[in-house]
Amino acid sequence: MRKNMKFILAVSSLMLSALSMSAMAQDKLRVGVDTAFVPFEFKEGNKYVGFDIDLWDAIAKKMGVAYDLKPMDFGGLIPGLQSRNLDVAMAGMTITPVRRQVVDFSTSYYDADLLMAVKTNMTISKFSELANKKVGLKQGTAAATYMKAHVNAKFVEFPNIDNAYLDLQAGNLDAVVHDSPNVLYYVKTAGHGKIKSAGEKDSILAQQYGFALQKNSPYTLKVNKALGELRADGTYNKIYIKWFNKAPTNK
Repeated sequence: MRKNMKFILAVSSLMLSALSMSAMAQDKLRVGVDTAFVPFEFKEGNKYVGFDIDLWDAIAKKMGVAYDLKPMDFGGLIPGLQSRNLDVAMAGMTITPVRRQVVDFSTSYYDADLLMAVKTNMTISKFSELANKKVGLKQGTAAATYMKAHVNAKFVEFPNIDNAYLDLQAGNLDAVVHDSPNVLYYVKTAGHGKIKSAGEKDSILAQQYGFALQKNSPYTLKVNKALGELRADGTYNKIYIKWFNKAPTNK
């Protein structure tokens, strides 16, 4: 009887240990990230860096949670939340009514619009001038949806915006249209004087970025609370200045 009791206690101890480890694993948030959207998230050596990466890390510390980054293409982020394989997604994701139907969003943390990337010898200032031209877009983005609905161009969609820029450099595209901070960062760091931005005076698709979470997520309010605290204590401003070399506009 004593041997049986010892055996039962040993098994119970192992089961409790396994349950504890499982609970710990579940407490580690799974954060999906598109790592090809500079300067918000990208890979530098063996590390993921960027504005979103730093901001999310600060939010997680405020919340007191651990997390794992799950790199993937942009198109897999919302399905990952819907299938509950992800808890959070970040990719400079535009908050839209359509997306709000299937996921939660944090309060906005960045304002953007669209810009064109074109060869420096191209004369263009308005998006309407892209009519009948070959234009690269990033698949599944608000920019792609808007451009296809409003401009009569020959669109080529890419899962990764870096490939669109490479095709532009190679002369396979007339322009790339994407979110303004990404276009400006690319022109500055990889345009090599051959690519310029255009459309600054023809602002379209004003948009706000937010962190996406599972629909009715228990973390949404906690993320918003942490984000508010980071704005109040100056941490948000420090991270913003680090990546954009200017303070955010107060609204």
